[in-house]
Amino acid sequence: MRIIEVENYEKLSKITADLIAAQVILKPNSVLGLATGSSPLGTYEALINENKTGTVDFSNVRTVNLDEYYGLTPDHPQSYRYFMDQNLFNHINIDKGNTYVPDGMANDIDAESAGYEALIDKLGGVDLQLLGIGNNGHIAFNEPCDYFPRYVHRVELTESTIQANSRLFDKIEEVPTQAMTMGIGTIMKAKKIVIIAGSEKKEIMNKAIYGDITPQIPASVLQLHSDVVVVMIK
Repeated sequence: MRIIEVENYEKLSKITADLIAAQVILKPNSVLGLATGSSPLGTYEALINENKTGTVDFSNVRTVNLDEYYGLTPDHPQSYRYFMDQNLFNHINIDKGNTYVPDGMANDIDAESAGYEALIDKLGGVDLQLLGIGNNGHIAFNEPCDYFPRYVHRVELTESTIQANSRLFDKIEEVPTQAMTMGIGTIMKAKKIVIIAGSEKKEIMNKAIYGDITPQIPASVLQLHSDVVVVMIK
């Protein structure tokens, strides 16, 4: 595990973008695993700039996102498909047909989950997976529990997650109660993992990096991966 500590969010974003750009330069048809939320916004902005200046070409890249709310259409402002389009895909030279996010409107959420797992395998697996981390150590929608979920699966969102996400909706009743997410096993199959964290996540990052490996802190499983880069603010 390589740990890079930086002074501020701008440097975190630039270093993370450079790691992703390097992956694409070395393998132009890379499969990138992407994340949503506030943490990667600066990284995506930096990647857009690197694409516009000709530093990196996304024309042959494939992407798979970690998760998606169930019950939101792709054009819903709070869907993760919408997030990715608005914050990255619409601004780089990527083929939208090569960008994959779980279908939040699928008739059968369990079948969609299984199909998404199969899709990742069909693409040849993820070359570089970008992750954030929650205050409780969750990665993607894998919350603390008694085991490490293996595959893409349905998640019943916890009350605390619903409350936290309600700030993004007009009223709490509009917040989805289910989601689809890559499992811990799915994430761990990525060839390289980059996890980013702000200074407010320092305590949980220390537990995840140096503490016991336990599903009560899902990110702690990353200690077992052979190629992890941690980029975090001091």
